[in-house]
Amino acid sequence: MISEPLTVPGDGLVSVAYAALIERGALHRDPAQLEAAGLLDDIARALEKNPRNVGFLARLFDAPAKVTGAYLHGDVGRGKTMLMDLFYSSVAEPRKRRVHFHQFMDEIHVGIAQFRKKAKARGDDSDPIAAVVKPIIKTSRLLCLDEFHVHDITNAMLLQRLFEQLFANGVVLVATSNVAPDGLYKDGLNRHLFLPFIELLKANTTVAALPAARDYRREKFVGQKVYAIGEGDAARARMDKLWTRVTGGVEARPTSVESLGRQIHVPLAAMGAARFDFADLCEKPLGVRDYVRLAHAFDTILIDDVPQFSRVRTDAAKRFILLIDNLYDRGVKLGASFAVPIEALGQDDKTRFEFARTASRLMEMSSDEYLAQALRDTGPPEA
Repeated sequence: MISEPLTVPGDGLVSVAYAALIERGALHRDPAQLEAAGLLDDIARALEKNPRNVGFLARLFDAPAKVTGAYLHGDVGRGKTMLMDLFYSSVAEPRKRRVHFHQFMDEIHVGIAQFRKKAKARGDDSDPIAAVVKPIIKTSRLLCLDEFHVHDITNAMLLQRLFEQLFANGVVLVATSNVAPDGLYKDGLNRHLFLPFIELLKANTTVAALPAARDYRREKFVGQKVYAIGEGDAARARMDKLWTRVTGGVEARPTSVESLGRQIHVPLAAMGAARFDFADLCEKPLGVRDYVRLAHAFDTILIDDVPQFSRVRTDAAKRFILLIDNLYDRGVKLGASFAVPIEALGQDDKTRFEFARTASRLMEMSSDEYLAQALRDTGPPEA
């Protein structure tokens, strides 16, 4: 754990990218964020200087020095996601992966179940953890986990065995969380069995708090109108302006979010925000679990060109209702352009009642009170 101020050289790739955001006015200089940027610079340098060789003989005769990862924690809006974005895009390590913690654990559970099913058929009693760790070690030297949070006893009892093997094989962990390691699985059932994992985590990462004095995520929305009514260039320009404010002008790129073994395409993503056309979200075969995934993957979502709904758009209307319900429950910030005023969106008798609730939620989601709230901890997204 950090006990003394870190020396921040300012010339590492993360620090340089952070300084560029300050220079363009996207961020205010924050000492805690500067310190964390320096820590991430050190990790990037160590990974570059100590490449991990995956061959057995290479590991035997040319073992790389251990690289200590990082665990960044702080309240919502303290810049953890932003710093992870800068680090992940800057680090040169080719075998890297970034994933939401709960999605990662879902994959582990699926892998264990599949291994056990096959092992039972052939009378094999091998360790399933070793089997699921093997492909991770092969493909990911750097593992970046967003929103590290332990809710249930199943994950709590698994983490020690899982990360013992990952760390022993040179996997470097960089994680973000709303809680310090000692607060993980607080008051959980049989928590004393979980405590060795906390010590393992602290032994393999530098724990850095981000006690920033300002909530930058909320400040993006102060005094902003998050909805545009109408169609065409004027509405698009309003949304472009909001998107620039939300992302700080950082270059947005396409990405994807995994859900139930499928990839949900995200046309634009940056700084914890995502931007979609309405058709991307509601005219494709997405369901409630997909929307839960998106609500956990991003703290802000912008949607362009929400139409007025009619009988010919019943399926799209139902998906839109589900989407808004899940964003609202999680506390995700919403920006959107609507073809007509919100109260006139739902014209289909089959969904009129549901739309009344959706309209109410949309109005609340544009209020200063909602925009000032933190994300709600709704637990892990279902597999």
